[in-house]
Amino acid sequence: MSKSVNLFTIGFTQKKAEQFFETLIKAGVKRVIDTRLNNASQLAGFTKKQDLEYFLRRIGGIEYIHILDLAPTKEILDEYKKKRINWATYEERFNQLITERQIEKKVSPHLLDEGCLLCSEAKPHNCHRRLVAEYLQRQLDTAIKIHHL
Repeated sequence: MSKSVNLFTIGFTQKKAEQFFETLIKAGVKRVIDTRLNNASQLAGFTKKQDLEYFLRRIGGIEYIHILDLAPTKEILDEYKKKRINWATYEERFNQLITERQIEKKVSPHLLDEGCLLCSEAKPHNCHRRLVAEYLQRQLDTAIKIHHL
């Protein structure tokens, strides 16, 4: 087995732009992998797609990529946000979704190494980025170390 892959995760809410970009740079992130369903919302502030891509490149020399297959469906997300389903049900449905999508075939260890899964949640506990990272850790034939920023 080759060297282990360092995979980071970060949420942008409750962070000022300075803290967000400094955290990524200090961690040595080379690529931000956007896992959001909607990355163009006005609520995204400095992390709107075109803005974020520009800021990452200019401030940290960091690549940006958006992989929609790593995002939940609108239905699963809405049901959770509207409290029609609890976290356990959300987690079960999301894990089923990414299993069906076979996301492990859509990302390579090279893409993930020094990459950072991005979504909005401030903490990883009840967030799909943690589920994506843990799923890939189980599925890929590479040792993956997950670091939540």
